Amino acid sequence: MIFDPMYLVFVAPAMLLAFIAQAMVSSRYAAANRMPASMTGAQAARRILDAAGLRNVSIEQTSGHLSDHYDPSRKVVRLSPEVYGNASAASVGIAAHEAGHAIQDAVRYTPLVLRSLSVPLASFGSNTAFILFFVGLVVQSLSFLAVLGIILFSFVVFFQVITLPVEFNASTRAKQQLAALGIVSNEQIRQVKKVLNAAALTYVAGTLMALLQLLYLLSRLNRR
Repeated sequence: MIFDPMYLVFVAPAMLLAFIAQAMVSSRYAAANRMPASMTGAQAARRILDAAGLRNVSIEQTSGHLSDHYDPSRKVVRLSPEVYGNASAASVGIAAHEAGHAIQDAVRYTPLVLRSLSVPLASFGSNTAFILFFVGLVVQSLSFLAVLGIILFSFVVFFQVITLPVEFNASTRAKQQLAALGIVSNEQIRQVKKVLNAAALTYVAGTLMALLQLLYLLSRLNRR
């Protein structure tokens, strides 16, 4: 299959936004990481979880750079080494964000529930949609596969779209808890907001990429 230059035309805005977002994350994280905090990321997460009555949620250190995440299946917040043991505005902000996901899970936050339910189909669509689509374009007798590929990729788009309120809400909960529990000062919370807002922009870029890829598939099918 010959590469279609139109693909780059479609996804270029998302690629540019992703580049800008990643640059912002790096610079804002570096600045916030230089600002000392009163406790480590692990301690901040524990404080927030305990205040929410989530003593059953554990906190573990995981490997990787900024690989922080919440695992709802095991009820555990996993923090990267630089967040887990570091006492900075960046560390407590990121840790609080992951604790926010744990709170979402505890209250059955609807977008999080929908995202969890969509994971299997989104994963399958991400792995197979483009293959089925282009097989359907090339093989005339299997043209229905092109439509099936678009349907499957729609689940990827849905997953990306529903991720936005999940991430934005977790950041909102993080900032509220950090302020309410007195974990950060006013100056520190400003740095936390910058880091979390930059991180949110990466999810916006991912959603835009998925939407533009879907538009490309529809355009390619229409041209055929």
